[in-house]
Amino acid sequence: MTFAPGTPPAEAATDDHVLATWLATVAGERLLEVRQEGLEGRELKDAGDRAAHELLMELLAEHRPGDAVLSEEGKDDKARLENSRVWIVDPLDGTREFSEVPRDDWAVHVALWQDGDLVAGAVAQPALGETFNTGTPPVVPPSTSDRPRIAVSRSRPPEFVHALAQEIDAELVPMGSAGVKVISVARDVTDAYVHAGGQYEWDSAAPVAVARAAGLFTSRIDGTPLEYNQDDVYLPDLIVCRPELAERIVAFVKEHGVTSAG
Repeated sequence: MTFAPGTPPAEAATDDHVLATWLATVAGERLLEVRQEGLEGRELKDAGDRAAHELLMELLAEHRPGDAVLSEEGKDDKARLENSRVWIVDPLDGTREFSEVPRDDWAVHVALWQDGDLVAGAVAQPALGETFNTGTPPVVPPSTSDRPRIAVSRSRPPEFVHALAQEIDAELVPMGSAGVKVISVARDVTDAYVHAGGQYEWDSAAPVAVARAAGLFTSRIDGTPLEYNQDDVYLPDLIVCRPELAERIVAFVKEHGVTSAG
């Protein structure tokens, strides 16, 4: 579905799932336009970050003026800690992949935290023409692989994940963007995403909201709950996987620990 900026579906006035989906989609469409402007390298990365952030801030101010916003590209206004509704957004997740045309493993994240938990979210993968969301969650099909598949960073796969893969006889699937990795589990491209060593709330909020709505298991790497809208927005690790793999992955991490980021 194609949306025009500034004209969300009528349902978005009262439905946060619809608004999140529209916001992620139109920001993604803006990023596709930026990709056509002839920029390269750092100029393209910076232009994408800026264009998507400015559009999301403008649209949220218009359509949810009373809500707070936490964006990777914006100043962290601690007033959000006193607000019952906080939008947590990553205007461009996977900036490196975005700049490597025609790669499609980059995303836009839009999530809503309300009164202690994530309540809505959307992850747009603009180059695929898809927006995965909590209003119409992905239906996770039975795994089509004989072996578990674990999504990992294409540039910094953590050492402990190699050991985990050996332990559960899994194969590693490199890809960019934290959001793309999480959504890959819902799409049956992989069966798990296990990360440690460096992320922030905006990296995982929207993907985790969608994964939960799809019935996937989500937690910190030690099995404890993921918490958002915290004073310190550093949220360095997570597990997203098919429910049947959760116990084995958490048990492995608790027994062996983690040794490096990825």
